[in-house]
Amino acid sequence: MAWRAAQDIADGMVVNLGIGIPVLASDHLPAGRDVFFQSENGVIGVGPAAAPDGIEPDLVDAGSRKVTLRPGGSIIDSAWSFAMIRGGHIDVTILGAFEVAANGDLANWDARVPDKGPLVGGAMDLAVGAKATWVIMEHTTRDGRPRLLEACTLPLTAVRCVQRVYTDLAVIDVTADGFIARELLAGMSLEALRARTGAAITPAPGCRPLVAPALGHGG
Repeated sequence: MAWRAAQDIADGMVVNLGIGIPVLASDHLPAGRDVFFQSENGVIGVGPAAAPDGIEPDLVDAGSRKVTLRPGGSIIDSAWSFAMIRGGHIDVTILGAFEVAANGDLANWDARVPDKGPLVGGAMDLAVGAKATWVIMEHTTRDGRPRLLEACTLPLTAVRCVQRVYTDLAVIDVTADGFIARELLAGMSLEALRARTGAAITPAPGCRPLVAPALGHGG
């Protein structure tokens, strides 16, 4: 999922990556593509994860990963970081989610799991402040319930904000006409995808198989 999302990040973009699988997208950026990754805690130009012998304890991303700073990168405080987010200077944010609705509503901060408190972080600002919001998530819950729904059942992060969803089964655009499948995992039929989706989903013209490369351990 992270690899596939990374292929759509265009040269010259400023991109914010959410905690979890989304941060892995930076590891799969096509060679030669010049992108600035922004971390909401105040890093503009997040570089690769720090090597064990090159860790700078004060240089971490929003998920507390020990990172590096790419050439041309900078450090700013949280106020400036969120001014950047709220001011519309992030080209795309890639977030995790619990649910996405057919109209683009996003629910990603409170799964209503007993004994686990909600965690919103900067998602509400990012979902409405970025020029585009993409989501990486598994297509269904562990017990098989769909995460792509006609309407979200969990508390919303933001309304009508999601443009694209990358799941373990498909690449899906969120449009005025609802969910449109652009790519399906190789071997996945449209009927099987519809059975796992809680809203209408139609194939895009030229809908093609999604084939990911073989990735190394941890990729």
